Amino acid sequence: MPVTLPVLALQYPTVILPGARIALPVDPELGQQLVALMHESDTHPVLAAVPIVNAKSAHGEAPVLGEWGCASRIMRLVRPSALNQSDKYVVSLQGLTRVRLARPIEVTEDTIGSLFQHPVVYPAIETTPGREAVSAFKTAALKMLDQLIEDTGKSSRKEVFTRFATMVEDMSDARVPWLADVMVWSIITDHSDRLDFLTAQNTEDRLKRAVNLFVKHTSISEVSKKIASAVDESLSKQQKEYFLRQQLVAIQRELASLQRDSTDISSNGTASPGPPSELDQDEAASEEDMADIKRKIEAMEPGTEERKMGVREWRRLKRLPQQSVEYGVIRSYLEWLVALPWPSLDNTRLSTSINVLKDRTFLTKAKEQLDADHYGLDKIKRRLIEYLAVVRLRQLAAEVESMKEKAELTAKVDTQSQALVPINNKLGNAKDQVAPTPSPHATPKPRNTVKGPILLFVGPPGTGKTSLGQSIAHALDRPFQRISLGGVRDEAEIRGHRRTYVASGPGVIVQALRKAGRPDPILLLDEVDKVGPSNYHGDVSSALLEVLDPEQNHSFNDHYISVPVDLSQVLFICTANTLDTISAPLLDRCEVVHLSGYTYDEKVHIARRFLLSKQLRANALDASHLSLSDAVLRVIATQYTREAGVRSLERAVGAVVRAKAVEWAEAVDAGKENEYSPVVEEEDLEPILGIARWDGDEKEREDKRGVVYGLVVMGQGEGGILPVETTAIPGSGRLKLTGSLGEVIKESGELALSWVKTHAYLLHITNAPAQDPLKVPDPIDIHLHLPAGAQKKDGPSAGVAMTCAFVSLLSGAIVSSNIAMSGEITLRGRVTPVGGIKEKVLGAHRANITKVILPYANRKDVEQDVPREVRDAMEFVFVRTVEEALNAAFGKGTFGLRPNVLVESRL
Repeated sequence: MPVTLPVLALQYPTVILPGARIALPVDPELGQQLVALMHESDTHPVLAAVPIVNAKSAHGEAPVLGEWGCASRIMRLVRPSALNQSDKYVVSLQGLTRVRLARPIEVTEDTIGSLFQHPVVYPAIETTPGREAVSAFKTAALKMLDQLIEDTGKSSRKEVFTRFATMVEDMSDARVPWLADVMVWSIITDHSDRLDFLTAQNTEDRLKRAVNLFVKHTSISEVSKKIASAVDESLSKQQKEYFLRQQLVAIQRELASLQRDSTDISSNGTASPGPPSELDQDEAASEEDMADIKRKIEAMEPGTEERKMGVREWRRLKRLPQQSVEYGVIRSYLEWLVALPWPSLDNTRLSTSINVLKDRTFLTKAKEQLDADHYGLDKIKRRLIEYLAVVRLRQLAAEVESMKEKAELTAKVDTQSQALVPINNKLGNAKDQVAPTPSPHATPKPRNTVKGPILLFVGPPGTGKTSLGQSIAHALDRPFQRISLGGVRDEAEIRGHRRTYVASGPGVIVQALRKAGRPDPILLLDEVDKVGPSNYHGDVSSALLEVLDPEQNHSFNDHYISVPVDLSQVLFICTANTLDTISAPLLDRCEVVHLSGYTYDEKVHIARRFLLSKQLRANALDASHLSLSDAVLRVIATQYTREAGVRSLERAVGAVVRAKAVEWAEAVDAGKENEYSPVVEEEDLEPILGIARWDGDEKEREDKRGVVYGLVVMGQGEGGILPVETTAIPGSGRLKLTGSLGEVIKESGELALSWVKTHAYLLHITNAPAQDPLKVPDPIDIHLHLPAGAQKKDGPSAGVAMTCAFVSLLSGAIVSSNIAMSGEITLRGRVTPVGGIKEKVLGAHRANITKVILPYANRKDVEQDVPREVRDAMEFVFVRTVEEALNAAFGKGTFGLRPNVLVESRL
């Protein structure tokens, strides 16, 4: 009896069989019809999937539907993304059973992409096939599967075929027709074969057709295998022919060279000057390279890991043909292996470095080197000299210990030699007795005891962190290599890639050792605070832990080299702009040295000694072509640059030098060299550098009610000032905080307002102790804002500035714009110490602040870290309480504090 089902036309050459599952992309219109069909059905709906039997796209014919199809259940329907509605739907169909169309269907290009109802006929109930048909099916299937398993290289495909073979052996006779459907759909790919198999409704007939298909597939596979074997033999012959032809080319080149040598000599005995082409020396150079690799492997110390690895890979290399891909991989590895400065290869330059440390004038020369390369930074230089002194003493101690061990070994050899004389005499044949005695000249393997601390230079950009590392390298007479870690997100950049990957290579540490050519270079790890976060590529910070740990880096494991590399003789120096982003374990392995920045006087000296001469050389001028006075340099430093470092200052000086270079070039071209003036005055800076950037800020900074200037440390470690602005607006006594503030600084604002409310009566802001200054006489809200809203701000050091701003707003008293302050406050009114004092003071000095209010506990920081010329140019007031801070900011006696009626308990 026919049953009506929705008919889905399958595009050529798609065919679905019972038991198979397939995902098909469909057009949006057809997809919406399928959605409607699924909404109408309580369960997964069933439709008739009928294939198109002709390739209409290839021949331009009208599509023709086959007579037979497969009743399929819609298992899943995936809609396109909301961003692109024009994408196709994806429908997943599960084949159930064969169906036959009750009558033919004529379709067109317009109706082929839609669902339409049509009567179909289900076949009769399947019967169990005969034993003979089942046995023939299993024999043919197992033969085909065994061949597929043997010929398939992919492990996943091999596993699928093995599973099919197990199913064939264990499947019951009643389930064999279902297995035939699944195997034909999975293995047989020909469209006509699938269509023919789909029309077999009888189980006996279906198994017979499956056997024919399997035998056909097996025969085709055997023929293909024979053809492939013949092709491989042909390729072997071609490779042999290529090898012989290469030998023939080499012989012809040698014959041509001999012939040229005999014919180039003329009758008078002179030869033509034509040198041989470098292109003809390629093979000879390759042979020399291989000989050099072999020589370096033989020079390695016997028994070491690097020599064992080198010998093993060299033997593998000699067994491979040069055309092999593996040959190039192994040769690249050997080139890297022998290029590294292993301790057993060359110690000549290492001995030179040790002799430098033995020099009695080493520390004096190191001080001269640091003073020649850097101006100022006295505290930093003192720490570096301590570092170099420790390195020298450790090396001298190691030399003394090595000499003691050598002397003990020599004495031991002499004792053994004396003990052997009477024994040999008693034996009577002393010449034939051979005793294995160690050589008196054999020295013990040097142990590296020079393990200095890992220095971490932290400071703003342009303060000389990298150049300090170069100065240390010059002082120690060691090679210097810089490794930039900014933005590195892959752990393999440090540890190297494993050789299983294509185009793999060692990490940056091993690459730096190869460039240095010595096992004891100075490696500068630049921007360690900017390494990428932990991700699926690994954690770069964790990889650096092994590199920077003196107890582990003597056997650093690079994934590419696969041999322990000794980094214990390397002196590591790290640089960073901030400590916030450095992991705690990595920071624990480093000794932090802070570089806060330069004062204006230091910048003028640096510009005079280093930057000006550098820019003159870069722009092809000399000292006679440009004259800059200290006053002009100070104007450039104060009004056109305001930074902790000197990079902007160097760019500004470079702009002035280039402007004078243009003037000099024009004067030379016009023949007016005598009219050229090398002097640059202050009024000449504006046409060259533009309007002063910082002069306007100083003019705009004015005394105003509710505005107080605080001291801050910015993101790159530079100090500066930041106004704390407050204003009163009608409201209900609330506090509003804006300016991208963090939780800590918000709490400081609430704490400051609470203190002001508590002491409002004592400050003459209210007339009664219980009155709220934000509600009496009129209710108001206070809005506190910190400018530069795009920058995140946090920390407790703005407590004093916020308190003074609230007092100024509510009382009307004004704090001078030349006063800046910093300090954390407590609820009792104590002023506690804060960090970054040197950066903040230098920033205030650059902003022309004349008076600074700081916590009393930070007095030692000012005396030790702040340069004397800055201390002499500014007034420092150190306070213990908020009352002292108010007196320093507003002037003593400004408020006439009432006597405190509250008694503080001190149990």
